[in-house]
Amino acid sequence: MKRKIALLGAAATVALIPAAALAERGASGHVNIIYWQAPSILNPYLSGGTKDVEASSIILEPLARHNEDGEMIPWLATEIPTLENGGVAEDLMSITWNLRDDIVWSDGSDFTAEDVVFTAEYCMHPEGGCAQGRNYNDIESVEAIDDHTVRVTFTVPKPVPYGPFVGQEAPIIQAEQFADCLGARAPECTDANFYPIGTGPFVVTDFRPNDVIELEANENYRDPDLPHFATMTFRGGGDATSAARAVMETGEMDYAWNLQLAPEVIAEIARGGEGEPISAFGTLVERIEVNLTDPSSDLPPETRSTREAPHPILTDVRVREALSRAIDRELLVEIGYGETGLPGCNLVPAPPLFASEANDDCLVQDQDRARELLDEAGWEPGPDGIRVKDGERLELEFLTSTNAVRQDFQALIQQWWREVGIEANLRNVSASVFFGGDPGSPDTFQKFYADVEMYANNFSGTDPEQYLGAYRCGREPRPSSQWQGENINRFCDEDYDALHLELAQTAEIEERARIARELNDILMQEYVIIPLVTRGRVSAHSNSLGGVVLNVWDSELWNVHEWHRIED
Repeated sequence: MKRKIALLGAAATVALIPAAALAERGASGHVNIIYWQAPSILNPYLSGGTKDVEASSIILEPLARHNEDGEMIPWLATEIPTLENGGVAEDLMSITWNLRDDIVWSDGSDFTAEDVVFTAEYCMHPEGGCAQGRNYNDIESVEAIDDHTVRVTFTVPKPVPYGPFVGQEAPIIQAEQFADCLGARAPECTDANFYPIGTGPFVVTDFRPNDVIELEANENYRDPDLPHFATMTFRGGGDATSAARAVMETGEMDYAWNLQLAPEVIAEIARGGEGEPISAFGTLVERIEVNLTDPSSDLPPETRSTREAPHPILTDVRVREALSRAIDRELLVEIGYGETGLPGCNLVPAPPLFASEANDDCLVQDQDRARELLDEAGWEPGPDGIRVKDGERLELEFLTSTNAVRQDFQALIQQWWREVGIEANLRNVSASVFFGGDPGSPDTFQKFYADVEMYANNFSGTDPEQYLGAYRCGREPRPSSQWQGENINRFCDEDYDALHLELAQTAEIEERARIARELNDILMQEYVIIPLVTRGRVSAHSNSLGGVVLNVWDSELWNVHEWHRIED
């Protein structure tokens, strides 16, 4: 689903200037980009944070990706493999990719099938952790048939075999650069993780984690006339308000990502006249994640990361449901997003065929039912209104990243939970740390050293198979995986896993959608995840920046090689 948001204008802007002015690589000079959640690493396999994945996408590229209409298009491959062209085997057990023969790495060395094979080995290594492991489910082997042909063989028939090597979260890394970085050694390879050699339009010249990245045009990029910009500054830090002002008021920056601001604030800043906001709906969901394990600091890290120590309060589904019932999602949308938000009841809100209607009762706040559920669970109101059971108060730590909208949400949710007898202690940390994936930090969303935490993410493309696969047993972040993994709730259900395997083997689109909705409903009706708002992507570009096409199905920087300066 892609919808124009009237308040903010068109979902995509393409500015045209004479072709002659763009004929030479670097002719547009310098471009300034700001992601106020500062990147902390340039290896998407070691971070699940969108800021890191998107920054990496300027440098590292996949075999195929999705365009602004959600259509899969070849990128480093010559075509999309299908049954019709013979790229997908008739028994659906393998897919064969033919690589372009005009691609070289930014260091001038050849891009070959061995790099693709190595990328799979890197993410699937049994002694390591991969933040994007869900894209490599059900793989038996990846082999180089020749220098420009790769075959992926699956353990089950895969009618939709486009998980590995497709999209911003599954790019190809150079085998030679990362050769000594397999398994547990992956986080130790600072040079490779900060200065990756890529096939993309830009190369890194200086990287200061959680601050700024300096880049220059890749002299070995496959199109001699691209990219149009010679150099780029990718700045991080600050907040969404200052980022919006830097583009639309002062003109200091050319592009600002993720303007998570109240609509009236965006509209006021846009009156500065130096730029304009752009927006579109995709699959981005602001939600509360519920921890099913005990986050107590009294326990060793390995225990805190597994179901070995169940959460003393949130293991009871009635408590989890009460948390959801107490929330007024309509008001959250009104104060946080306006026309750029919709009340959300699903982890998978789009495309429409995949969006379930089974959870729509969450649209109505029901605090009476929340109280009944807590009564049934044995939590009785104490003298101060906070419920007590076996001498323990119903008290939760509520963690999120630092920004104005999320702190407003925390305050409102804290109030609603208190009204039904739940105490929420609020905490927020810098987004650069929260989404950074640093295995040494106690404050990352993967470690989940809190009872509940709030953030948003989405999936690449239009099929949610890989996204829903994140909640299969064994995908939990833990010390032995360097805290990489997508199943941060530590949810594990054999029936869910079996149903996901059925999805992986189902071809007919209506049936795929039915199974995906059922998987979504399991997570929703177990209240493992509590959706709040389906968010539109909102960013902004300067009036002098042309070629920007907002893409909610892939990286927002997917066509940065085509960006250019508009001449007066």
